[in-house]
Amino acid sequence: MSLQSTSSIGDATVLAQIKVISGKCIEERRRKERKTQEQLASDVGIGVRWLREIESGNPKSSIEDHLRCASGVGLPASYFLIPLMFMDHKMAFPRQLLLDDMAALEEHCIRCIGDYYVDSIASRLRPAAPRPSTDDED
Repeated sequence: MSLQSTSSIGDATVLAQIKVISGKCIEERRRKERKTQEQLASDVGIGVRWLREIESGNPKSSIEDHLRCASGVGLPASYFLIPLMFMDHKMAFPRQLLLDDMAALEEHCIRCIGDYYVDSIASRLRPAAPRPSTDDED
């Protein structure tokens, strides 16, 4: 099943949808890296049968196992978290993003969060602007 076919999931929960997307990403990256299921399973300390369940998007698979497998094939955490944010906000996730450089998108998001935080702290540290005085205050 390709990433494109995950759009017809139906009424599954957000997390179940993410697990399907995650499983396909892991499988596609594993194949791209020319790793066998046996190699990846061994690298991350799970059984081959369980890896097959993860790659198929089994809703009983844990997020931790997905993240361990993703790390095992060099996927950044954003491939899992960004679609989750979209779906959590009931926004359609552009699945084409998963085919792009998610590491670059992840770095951009981190910079945006950092900039937001710095601006927030700076605004709290700035003295309040003095109120303009009026002649009526005497």
